[in-house]
Amino acid sequence: MSIQRIGIIGSGTMGSGIAEVAAVAGCDVRLCDSAARQLEKSRQNIRASLDRAARRGKLPPADIESVMARIDFQLSTAAVADCDFIIEAIVENADAKRQLHVELARIARPEVVLASNTSSISISMLGEASGRQERFVGMHFFNPVPIMPLVEVIRGRATSDETLAVTEELARRFGKTPVRANDAPGFVANRVLMPLINEAIFALADGVADAKCIDQIMVLGCNHPMGPLALADLIGLDVCLFILEVLQRDTGDSKFAPCPLLRQMVAEGRLGRKSKRGFYEYT
Repeated sequence: MSIQRIGIIGSGTMGSGIAEVAAVAGCDVRLCDSAARQLEKSRQNIRASLDRAARRGKLPPADIESVMARIDFQLSTAAVADCDFIIEAIVENADAKRQLHVELARIARPEVVLASNTSSISISMLGEASGRQERFVGMHFFNPVPIMPLVEVIRGRATSDETLAVTEELARRFGKTPVRANDAPGFVANRVLMPLINEAIFALADGVADAKCIDQIMVLGCNHPMGPLALADLIGLDVCLFILEVLQRDTGDSKFAPCPLLRQMVAEGRLGRKSKRGFYEYT
């Protein structure tokens, strides 16, 4: 299967990052969002990211304009109708994703693979909604997409071997390392990571140590590149809460029950970096 034109739905942090790595890899990108303001923000963020990559010597400065020219910012989902591979990267909401994939399956060519960047929602369920389960796959990138090397490739109940192979090859073209996981709540990364973050929040709530000390202990004592509370701020506390709720609901295991402090902070709008306030303050 020849893949040159990539469709991406959702121009938030993840969608913008995926669009950037696809364009840097030489693909033509259709990046779609229903909000013009968000698309313009995405354009600015991608350019700023490319500028940083050039300063670090990761990208020739002369290539920035050609990379930007390969990204077509569009307000209509219909713009991906002629794309060779489509990646959904919208809000982590099962109903919204399900409805979108019904629409994408209607407008995309029959042979085109549909992928979801979901971090926790069932790939089998989304694939069933699309009506093309054999050509549906999870493609879970990690934030920040231009830097993080992993793509979790999630196989749904009916995902074909060909779909997996095409997805893995595309991830490698993007400069990523694809690693397979089967469809289960939270897949691998979040099933392991979210209980760690949740327990760090419990330690803070119980007064075991303050946020800075908890993070320092995990960085210096466990060789983590970032403490769990700082990482939660980067991911978004609302996203952490959602994933924990999915894990608890779909496994029935109380060990995934979100810490009450996490619920309180989300209710107060303290979502981490995106709101400038989480476990830390951001300017």
